[in-house]
Amino acid sequence: MYKERTLPQKIHLFLKGLIMGGANKVPGVSGGMVAFVMGFYEELIYTFQRINGKAFKLLFNGRFKSFSDYTNLQFLVWVMAGSMFSYFSVSLVLDYFLKNYELYVWSWFFGMIIGSIYYISKDFGDWKPKTVIGLLVGATVGVSISFMTPATENDNLWFVFVCGIIGVSGMTLPGLSGSFILILLGNYVLLLVDSVNVLGNVITNLVSGNFEVLQDEVKVRYLKIIAVFTAGSAFGLVSISHMLGYVLKRWHQIVTAIIIGFITGSLGVVWPWKKTIYKTEGTSFLLDQNGNKIIENYQRFIPNFNNQETWISIGFIIIGISLILIIDFYDRKRK
Repeated sequence: MYKERTLPQKIHLFLKGLIMGGANKVPGVSGGMVAFVMGFYEELIYTFQRINGKAFKLLFNGRFKSFSDYTNLQFLVWVMAGSMFSYFSVSLVLDYFLKNYELYVWSWFFGMIIGSIYYISKDFGDWKPKTVIGLLVGATVGVSISFMTPATENDNLWFVFVCGIIGVSGMTLPGLSGSFILILLGNYVLLLVDSVNVLGNVITNLVSGNFEVLQDEVKVRYLKIIAVFTAGSAFGLVSISHMLGYVLKRWHQIVTAIIIGFITGSLGVVWPWKKTIYKTEGTSFLLDQNGNKIIENYQRFIPNFNNQETWISIGFIIIGISLILIIDFYDRKRK
């Protein structure tokens, strides 16, 4: 499985990880879908699958070259480096555009997902009763998740660990947004906003030589939360990848059909025309530690076609679709 890569190929992997990481943070968009469309999903799954007992035995015996080759470490390091870097770069840009141009961003994502459905399904060509059933099951689950009612925030560390396992599904299951799942579990703001912001603040203070920040009980609490969430995510990545690697080998076409269904069902999550419902307590909005209102769910509606904003949004949907078609065109030309 190990592939020696040139520097341009490594940079390409980093950029793919950058896009995947940014997508993972946006509720409704799946990093796994990005991996699937960009053609490195199966290598990602099989690479995570190689993190097993044999890999740790090679590592503990000092056979670092064998460990690196066996685990496809070069691929994993570049993709994950891009994914982690995006949390402090691309995701911040996305946060800005979601705050100021929310409708247009959702329209662009909506178009990209429509294009992705075409991109993935165009060469499938194996529509039999069992794969059609897989497609319908995937779509039904995707749509059902879109309309679930979110739970309340829970910072119990065992629950946070479980959130890590479930939330990382967005990286491993195309069409299933880990961020949206965290909204449903009630912990999106706690884990992907407040904790990440505190971590960034602590790192900045430590780099500048201010170690007193580690005596702040509130910050230490958030550091514990993000550490447990990260541990759950790592455990989830490996365990889910082992399961997916197993089923991909044995039922590849059915799993692919289910994935296409998942992605189709996720269109309900990223439907551009929706009103954000915020959590309230009495007549007041509940706020996170940065003073931002906490999202509870979305109320979807049909747009007004007499509105100029609606047509601009449709234009962004077309741009999103076109972007995937351009990727498809250049991919075919390259091959």
